Amino acid sequence: MSAIPLCLPDSMTPEQFLNEYWQKKPLLIKQGLPQLIGMFEPEDMLGLALEEEASARLLTQAATKPVDEPQWQLKKSPLSETDFDNLPEQWTVLVQNLEQWSPELGQLWQAFDYIPQWQRDDIMVSYAPKGGSVGKHYDDYDVFLAQGYGSRRWQLGKFCDEQTEFVADEPIRLFDDMGELIFDEILEAGDVLYVPPKLSHFGVAQDDCLTFSFGCRRPNLMQIIDSVADIATNDSQLFISMLLPQALQASGELQADSVAAIKAQLLEMLQSERGDDMIRQAVSEVVSKRQYDALMPEETLGTDELVQALSEGALLQADYSNRLLYNQTRDGITLYANGQRLDGLDNAAIAVLMRLADGESLRYDDVADVAADDLSEWLENGWIWVNMTE
Repeated sequence: MSAIPLCLPDSMTPEQFLNEYWQKKPLLIKQGLPQLIGMFEPEDMLGLALEEEASARLLTQAATKPVDEPQWQLKKSPLSETDFDNLPEQWTVLVQNLEQWSPELGQLWQAFDYIPQWQRDDIMVSYAPKGGSVGKHYDDYDVFLAQGYGSRRWQLGKFCDEQTEFVADEPIRLFDDMGELIFDEILEAGDVLYVPPKLSHFGVAQDDCLTFSFGCRRPNLMQIIDSVADIATNDSQLFISMLLPQALQASGELQADSVAAIKAQLLEMLQSERGDDMIRQAVSEVVSKRQYDALMPEETLGTDELVQALSEGALLQADYSNRLLYNQTRDGITLYANGQRLDGLDNAAIAVLMRLADGESLRYDDVADVAADDLSEWLENGWIWVNMTE
């Protein structure tokens, strides 16, 4: 399993964290992710923000503003060097989906293995010079804020809801009132702060500062409904007209009893084995989809090079910029990658992909029963990563 220790206080078990903190209250984890220290410098992230395929945002804050004009300005990628000319004193650049650009960084997800990997979203970096921030806000998802360079002061306040009023006419969701502060500390490189959904927070760079956000999301019901509908279109039985009880009624009326009968048949189908299969597939496809388009590698190892690298001690690991998961069905194990069900796999391939999905690092002997061409195809698809540094 993972060689990276879990990101938790020494005295806390994963069960304690999930029972007492997850989606309930924040937690400061001092030196929870020391592997981040020295991994990147500000120039690295500024350079990445200029890449044509990067998903980046430049957020600037005016010290003063004319009446009725927004205080904040937002520029989305593609960014150019001229966008960084004549910046105000307070600004921030954000880059999403860092796993695409650094598989080594993506491997740090293993420090959060107590959260199912299908709930992982992406790793975002926030770079800001002294005084920079993205304002007072909240997120609809769980996030681990990991300090990688410099230091940032974090303040946490009240939990927000649909009634929370945002500042009008700003390009991002911001508010002024965080309520009573429940946390006010400076995070140094290696420190991690867990922030549950809808908890207001405000971070201000104390110096040149890199903060890495490990975000976790769950699907919404609309995504699941859409996916179920897509899967249902392949079931010919669902196109047969329903048999419904009929009572005397006005010819122009759709009675509540008729709607209730249709609803009952729909729920009966969803609660059947057929419905279980449809919902399982729908959920699996939704949560295994990538949020961002795949970044195609400029070059990859050929089959012979891959086999040689593994035979010389390289490790095979899941590529955390992709989504690989499995579930148990009546017919056995079903695997999904990037929103697609993987059919036609033999038992050896299934066993290896399951271990990779679980975060294991595999050696040459572990994959000896899988055809080399299959391993090469997985690498080309981006499901796996060859770690040459171990």
